[in-house]
Amino acid sequence: QSQLVESGGGLVQPGGSLRLSCAASGFSLDYYVIGWFRQAPGKEREGVSCISNSGGITNYADSVKGRFTISRDNAKNTVYLQMNSLKPEDTAVYYCAAVRMVYSNTCFKTPVGYVYWGQGTQVTVSS
Repeated sequence: QSQLVESGGGLVQPGGSLRLSCAASGFSLDYYVIGWFRQAPGKEREGVSCISNSGGITNYADSVKGRFTISRDNAKNTVYLQMNSLKPEDTAVYYCAAVRMVYSNTCFKTPVGYVYWGQGTQVTVSS
């Protein structure tokens, strides 16, 4: 069974850091574009970051630029989201998603188009 599993969420104080992981099972993340999304209560799902299948292209929402870093380790079949200088407004459920794009050297942050989705991990930033 092909699935994505997020981990690493939790409660952190403002200014703190967390590293989220997105591990794939049942398939290889090679040739897959990965996106990280978040959804806060009462809000629409927001694209946070994405990374191309090679890892050479990354993109960030303006709200997290300079604070979050996306990376991938294809040998471990895992994608990471390092989140630093966290703010209360970063509180949300974070999801990773994947879509296979063999010949494309790009990524995108819109939810439509991604095929596999994880179950989400809660991130709460509060003092």
